[in-house]
Amino acid sequence: MSDLIAVAYPDLSTAQDVMQKLAELRKEHTLELEDAAIVTRAIDGKVKLHQANLAGAGALGGALWGGLIGLIFLAPLLGAAIGAAAGAVTGHFTDIGVDDNFMKELGNHLPPGGAAVILLVRKITPDKVLAEVAPFGGYVLKTSLSTEAEGQLNEALRSRGAGG
Repeated sequence: MSDLIAVAYPDLSTAQDVMQKLAELRKEHTLELEDAAIVTRAIDGKVKLHQANLAGAGALGGALWGGLIGLIFLAPLLGAAIGAAAGAVTGHFTDIGVDDNFMKELGNHLPPGGAAVILLVRKITPDKVLAEVAPFGGYVLKTSLSTEAEGQLNEALRSRGAGG
């Protein structure tokens, strides 16, 4: 089961920095995401979604399966290439995860100029991830975490954060 976590930041730049840090944590296998996006609310009140590109995971899985199938038919490189392409295309066009309308509704609760990182987390090493993202500050907009876990997250963001 995945957990929804939405954390608000004062601006798009901070949200992008957090998303970059999360991408690094994904590479270290400290975090597995089903979906990730940044939602912004412009000064004029318009809400915009900035979807993260998680298609790389589909390409990697496709390459693995394509390579295995290719081994069976004695063309592993061709199989891996076709599998990677198919996985990337499937990942790009498959909209799974957090509902876009839900994310836009959350965006309406941001102050003008604000941004939020919205994650659908499949697996996480909480202490390592929190230590890396807490310095950015922020405040919890919404989660599917328990009340206790949400409180701990909010407290860590406030106490370690640069502002919040």
